Amino acid sequence: MNNSTKPNIVHSANQIAVNNKTVFATPADVKLWIKAQAQALGFADCGFLSVHHPLFAQQIVQLQQWLDKGYEGQLQFMHHNHHLRANPAQLVEGAKTIISVRMDYLTQAPTPRTVTDNDHPNQGIIARYARGRDYHKTMRSRLKKLALTIEAMLPDWQHLNIGSEQDFIFRPFSDSAPIFERPIADAAGLGWTGKHTLLLNKQAGSFFVLGELFISLELPDDTPVKAHCGSCSACIDICPTQAIVAPYELNAAACISYLTIEHDGVIDTKYRRAIGNRVFGCDDCQLICPWNRYANLTAIDDFAPRHSLDNSSLLELWQWQEADFMKKTEGSPLRRTGYVNFLRNIAIGLGNANASLEIANQLASKLGIHNDMLDEHIRWALAEQYNKLKNVKL
Repeated sequence: MNNSTKPNIVHSANQIAVNNKTVFATPADVKLWIKAQAQALGFADCGFLSVHHPLFAQQIVQLQQWLDKGYEGQLQFMHHNHHLRANPAQLVEGAKTIISVRMDYLTQAPTPRTVTDNDHPNQGIIARYARGRDYHKTMRSRLKKLALTIEAMLPDWQHLNIGSEQDFIFRPFSDSAPIFERPIADAAGLGWTGKHTLLLNKQAGSFFVLGELFISLELPDDTPVKAHCGSCSACIDICPTQAIVAPYELNAAACISYLTIEHDGVIDTKYRRAIGNRVFGCDDCQLICPWNRYANLTAIDDFAPRHSLDNSSLLELWQWQEADFMKKTEGSPLRRTGYVNFLRNIAIGLGNANASLEIANQLASKLGIHNDMLDEHIRWALAEQYNKLKNVKL
């Protein structure tokens, strides 16, 4: 940073604390300052990308090819608003730059390169990002704080010809608009796209969520980082439903995260045994990834597990009445799946659990209560349990 005064700059774990008055000589100085403010707000990192970057036109072509293969399942929104995906400047009038951020969400480090979730077949596994509060509100709230922090500095930047003399426009996003979120983060240097199609970072693995802040300042693009997957195919090999059909190509309609969260109604029998005990999302391709030995723990309290969602048995979750579900999922990502679909997922888990007369009895107790779709999954789970019970000495 070029400064006429020499501030005391303290470097610690990629975080930059600037003491004393900083003089901004270039737009790069502004970016460095914004990055420090983002980290102070709990973001692990941030990068910058123009709303006019060529990646958007390229991604539209790839998206259409993906849709043509029918990989979207019931995600009909992927067919809409392609003009906004291709031209993000139209999403926020006056926006010039996208600040891409990532936020770590692990509260406990997993065993490296091991899917320990499989060791607990009677436990209901919920994806690690979803065990606490819904991150979307947390992300947008902190992005808004970052925007207001930036706005307060505009007078100090008016000599840099970056648009700071004009009215400041901003809008935060977190999985809430037709935005190429992961490709933006990739192009902005926050990591590279792994073969499982998630973003990977050399210092942090992949256990983080992404967000975007559109702003009217015109700041230089960051540069992408080199990919480091090499010949590794661990994520492809581990996927229980073989949803990663090729490197960098995901059939979402077969992905357990899609099936247990987004898919409404009957889940195809060909996937049920593979789903195992996963009742909301799946972390397998991340848990097995070598780069996640570097995954960082979060500093954000909202990700802390609530209602023992990191350690609940399938039978405990099966006992939830709809009122319990609504109360315990308030402000939680689990709301997205809905109560009956949540029971559907648990029924599949109970069918895959260890042989147990109690499980069979508990499954049968909910027959005929909700709808035919759930009953169909309960009957499947009962058949699975009865087949296993035949071979068990009780």
